[in-house]
Amino acid sequence: MTEPIDFRPIILAGGSGTRFWPRSRRARAKQVLALDGERTMIQRTIDRLTVGDDTSAPLARVADVWVITNSLLSDAICAQLVGVPEEQVICEPAARNTAPAAGLAAFLLERLHPESVLGMFPADHVIADEAAFAEVISRAAELAAAGDNMVVLGIEPTRVETGYGYIETGSALGDGILRVRRFTEKPNRERAEVFVAAGNYYWNSGMFIWSAKTLANAMREYLPETAPLLEEIVAAWDTPEFGRKFGELYPKCENISVDYAVLEPRSARGERNSHLYCLPARFGWSDLGSWTALHEYQVEQKAGDEAGNVTEAAGRLTMNARGNYVYSPEKFVALVGVDDLVVVETEDALLITTRHHAQDVGKVVKELAAQGREELI
Repeated sequence: MTEPIDFRPIILAGGSGTRFWPRSRRARAKQVLALDGERTMIQRTIDRLTVGDDTSAPLARVADVWVITNSLLSDAICAQLVGVPEEQVICEPAARNTAPAAGLAAFLLERLHPESVLGMFPADHVIADEAAFAEVISRAAELAAAGDNMVVLGIEPTRVETGYGYIETGSALGDGILRVRRFTEKPNRERAEVFVAAGNYYWNSGMFIWSAKTLANAMREYLPETAPLLEEIVAAWDTPEFGRKFGELYPKCENISVDYAVLEPRSARGERNSHLYCLPARFGWSDLGSWTALHEYQVEQKAGDEAGNVTEAAGRLTMNARGNYVYSPEKFVALVGVDDLVVVETEDALLITTRHHAQDVGKVVKELAAQGREELI
């Protein structure tokens, strides 16, 4: 009988809460908001990765989940995550992108559970078909457990998009597994058009599966200055020195993504030697990167009316209005003769923009910071 895989989800839940302003703030970033239903983004992320105590891997028990976040969000996250041990919600003392966060998890789990397989997941994505998601994660965990393999979930492009990284795939193995040739971070539009037309490129979802040993060894190889810092931090785990070591050493780690730090140099070995694999993920994925993306996703999920208006309000009336997104939960909303607006009301702020310009909301937060309006960010 095959031994069950010791699968442990690592949820990356940092973030500064800019893209969904004014609902999101520094201490109330997207992942702790219920943008699409009653459960918050991080709750839904953990819901689809965990099962009851009597069910085998690769889906994990809630007690096997680790979360890496920051001090501004940790209280909200701990309050929302029933069953996740508090010591497994780790607060970074400084933002250092995804490579140090992933590496810290790898060194910790290599020490505590040497045979574990880690799944790295952003806390703020949505998945439409959770059964298909679980099936893909199961296959990825099996592949990661079978050797020095790294698995990335790739999303089939639906448009020319410059905001995502791309995965170029090569030869196909059995069971839908594709070898990875190279990663390209956020190409310009001309290159993105070439990628989408080629047919063998996928969006990089930011979801990775690998064993703790594989990632820890890759960190030692590709980040030789950061890896010893992380190992020294982990050596103090469960001792009174941990907080001091973490606070002193973690800010010295390189500020770099795991894509740049590990995946790109690993792919340089060549597709037959890198042990990098892509599993095409056809389960209705969105990273909800803006109010526009949230509107599009909710329309796809039939949450809007026949004219594409999505309205979260105490009541609504639409007359000759199309493609609008409105959040004003305490008020009746009337939309008359307007198209493609984004209107978001909170107790202390009102955002009015268009779907076309919703990507610029982060600039509002920067300007508020420049003006010293800390109460609004």
